[in-house]
Amino acid sequence: MAGRNNDGFGTFRAEDGGDAIESRDEKDPVLADVPVEEWIEKQTFASTKDIPIPDKMADRVIGQDRAVEVMKKAAAQKRHMMLIGEPGTGKSMLANSMTEYLPKDELQDIVAYANPEDENEPRIRVFPAGRGKQIVQQQKAAASAHDNQKKTSHLYACAAIVILGLLGTLMFANYYILFISLFAVMIILLFARNPMAPRNDINNAPKLLVGHDAGEKPPFVDATGTHSGALLGDVLHDPYQSGGLGTPAHSRLEAGDIHRANKGVLFIDEINTLRMESQQSLLTAMQEHKMAITGQSERSSGALVKSEPVPCDFVLVCAGNLDAMKGMHPALRSRIRGYGYEVYMRNTMPDTDEHRTDICRFVAQEVRKDGKIPPFDKYAVGEIIKEAQRRAGRKGRLTLRFRELGGLIRAAGDVAVARGAEVTTFADVDSAKINARSLEQQIADRQIEASKAYQLFNTTGTAVGQINGLAALDPGTGMAEYSGIMLPIVAEVTPAAHKDGGRIIATGKLGEIAKEAVENITAVIKNFSSRNISEVDIHLEYIGTYDGVEGDSASITMTTVILSALENIPIRQDLAMTGSLNVRGKVLPVGAVTAKLEAAASAGIKTALIPYDNIKDVMIRSRFYKTMEVFGVRTYRDVAELAFADCPAKTMLLQRLDVLNPDGPSYEKVQPPVQYEAHAQAAAEPSPSAADAPQAPAADAPQQEGVQSAGER
Repeated sequence: MAGRNNDGFGTFRAEDGGDAIESRDEKDPVLADVPVEEWIEKQTFASTKDIPIPDKMADRVIGQDRAVEVMKKAAAQKRHMMLIGEPGTGKSMLANSMTEYLPKDELQDIVAYANPEDENEPRIRVFPAGRGKQIVQQQKAAASAHDNQKKTSHLYACAAIVILGLLGTLMFANYYILFISLFAVMIILLFARNPMAPRNDINNAPKLLVGHDAGEKPPFVDATGTHSGALLGDVLHDPYQSGGLGTPAHSRLEAGDIHRANKGVLFIDEINTLRMESQQSLLTAMQEHKMAITGQSERSSGALVKSEPVPCDFVLVCAGNLDAMKGMHPALRSRIRGYGYEVYMRNTMPDTDEHRTDICRFVAQEVRKDGKIPPFDKYAVGEIIKEAQRRAGRKGRLTLRFRELGGLIRAAGDVAVARGAEVTTFADVDSAKINARSLEQQIADRQIEASKAYQLFNTTGTAVGQINGLAALDPGTGMAEYSGIMLPIVAEVTPAAHKDGGRIIATGKLGEIAKEAVENITAVIKNFSSRNISEVDIHLEYIGTYDGVEGDSASITMTTVILSALENIPIRQDLAMTGSLNVRGKVLPVGAVTAKLEAAASAGIKTALIPYDNIKDVMIRSRFYKTMEVFGVRTYRDVAELAFADCPAKTMLLQRLDVLNPDGPSYEKVQPPVQYEAHAQAAAEPSPSAADAPQAPAADAPQQEGVQSAGER
C-alpha cells in the first residue's frame, strides 16, 4: 500500500515542477469563463459520432503542444529525443507519430551473404527497398532449380543403370549383372547424399535480414523490454556444426531492433530498465550508424560469428518517468542532449474552451479505438471533462493523464452495453466512477469501514481531546489521483516528566515534515493557550497510521486537539478538517483536498474545514453537498469558531484569538455546482412515467464553486 502523504505542498514534487515549467511556456491562456454544465449545452454535436478525428497521429496528441512542436523539428532533422513524464501523458503516441514527419529517405533492404574466405564473417550488402527481397527470392529459386536438376540427373542415371542391368540379365541370363547394376545405383545415391560433400546451393543462398516494400513509410520499432539479442541482433546456435551437417553462419544471423529501425524510429520506454551493457552498445550504434551482428551468448556457437557492419541509422526516442534518468548511462544521455532534445511532458493543461473541445475529441478517439462501446452523448462527454478537472486537482486545469481517463470512458461504455443502450449517457459515466475506482481508493474505503466498525473515530456528539483529521494516500507516479482517508487524532495532557520542562510527544511514524509541523504549531499554542505548556507533557497519537504520516496538512488538526485537551473544550465529532498552519496562525493551502473531502463525506462527516485558498480546488461530486457542508478558513480563529462546541472556555479562547481576525469571522462556505440545464428541468418537472423509469443520479459537476460568507451563513 502506498505511503500516506498528508500534504501536497510540503515537498517539491515532479508534477508541481512540471506545472511550474508549463506555466512559463503558456502565453496567458484565456480560461473558460463558464462551468462545464453551461459550456456543454452550447456545443452543437449530439454524440461523439459527430466529432471528426484527425488522420495524423500527431494531431491526436492533446495538450502537449510544445512536445509536438519539438518532435516535428527533431523528425525533420533526424534528431534523437528523450520524453520524460508520468504514465499516460502521450509519450508512446508522440514517438509513434514521429515517423509521419521523417524525411522521405529511401528505405534499404539488408541481405547477408556467405563469405567463402571466412565463413564466420558473413558479408552484408544493402539494396533499395524491395530489391533485396527480389534478389534473395531469385537466387533461392535458381539454387532450388539447380538442386532439382542435379537430383533429376541422378535419378536418370540410376534409372538407366537399372534398365541396362535388366536388359543384360535377360540377354545373358545372368542375375549378377542385375545385382551389379543395383550396387552401382546404391553407390550413386550414397555419394549424392554424402553429408561430407560441399553444401548445396540452397544452403548457400543469401538471407534477407531486413526487408521493406517500395513506398513503405519509415519503420517504427518498439524495443521496450527487449534483451540484448533482440535489440542488437544475434547469431543462432548450431547444434550440428560438425560432420558437414551445420548451417552456414550467414543463415543463422538474426537482425536486431536497431537494424530493423534503420531509416526509421527506435522507441524504448522505461529506458532505465535497459542493462548498462546494452545502453553502451546502443550508444555505439548511434555514433557509428552501423553495428555488426554477433552471438550474444558465450556458450553458443554463434559467439564465433561476427558479421560485417550492418546499417542502423535510426532516430532514438527513449521515454520514462522522472526517475528514469538515474538509471541511464551518462554517455547515452549526453549523446541525446548533444544531438537531440529532452522534453518533460506536461501533466495538466489550462481549462480553456479549446482544450475542452480537445477532450471531446479524445472521447471520440477512445470510442472509435475501442470499437465495442456505444458513442457518448454530449452530457456524458461533459462528465468526462469534469472528471478531467477533478483529476487535475487544481482550479483552471485539466489533467493530461489520459490513460486513466480512457479507462473511465471504457468503463462507462461497458455500463451502457450492459443495459443495452445505443448511446452512453452521463448516468453511465457516474456509475462507472464507482465501478472503476482504483485499488488505492478501494483500500481507503475498506480502511474507513474498518475504522467505523471498531469506533476508531466518531461522527456524532462531542469529545475533548479527540478530532477527525483528513489525509490522502500518496499515489506516487503510478496513479493519477489521490485517495482520501480519515485520520483520527487524540491528545492527552499530563504533568511534565522532566525538570527541563514539558514537551509534545507525537506517535504514529511521523515523517520529517510532520515532525517539523508539530514544532511549528507550538508557537500558536503558547500564544493563545491559558496554560503554561512548559509545565505539562502533551501526548499526541495518530490512530491507525501503520504506514506513517508525512506532510504538514494536519497542522490545524493537531492544534485544535491539543487546545481541546489543554482548555477542556469539546470538539464536534461530526466535523473533519485539513490545513497547514504557520507560526502566526494563518491557515495555508494543502494538496488533495477533493479526495480528502470525498472521504469525509463517505465517512458520515457533516462539516469539513479546508484552507480558504483551496476553495478553488474543490471538485467533489454533487451528491456530497447534500450531506456535508464545506467551509474555507483563513485563520485559526475561524477554525476554533467552527470546530469547538459552544462553552465558556470556547468563548474565552475566541477572545484571545480575536487578534487574528480583527474584522470578525472570515470563513466562507463552498456552494454546490450547477446542474445540466436539461436534467435540472427534468428534475423540476418529472414526467408521469418518471416513477417507473430508472432515474440518473445528479451530475457530478466539478464546479463552479461559489462561496458564501460567514455573515450570510
